[in-house]
Amino acid sequence: MNRWTVVWLLVLPLGLIACGDDEPSGTAVGGQCTADGDCSEGLSCLAFLGGYCGIKGCVGDNDCPSSSACVTHSNGSSYCFRTCTLKADCNIERDSTAQVKCSSEVTFVDGANGRRACVPSWE
Repeated sequence: MNRWTVVWLLVLPLGLIACGDDEPSGTAVGGQCTADGDCSEGLSCLAFLGGYCGIKGCVGDNDCPSSSACVTHSNGSSYCFRTCTLKADCNIERDSTAQVKCSSEVTFVDGANGRRACVPSWE
């Protein structure tokens, strides 16, 4: 092993630490919002009660970020909604005036497979 290999092996871990796993800026899927800029990159502020960070027009779960699924809402449009087990999972980034429910009574585009989704109400 030459000295440049040794230097590289010593410097590489420092570069990885410096880069880190930065948290994405903005609110995740299902979070409350007032404008698109409030949501994480790639998400829009959808016109539901309190705003809802998500994606409109998904065709399947592959169009959605992790921890979300493509769901057909009662209005006939499909959206990426946060998946959940309990109502509390849905309201981590929401205030008490804009709570959403965790429901299995939705149409998952790729099949329910025992899942539930955080379903918002219209404003």
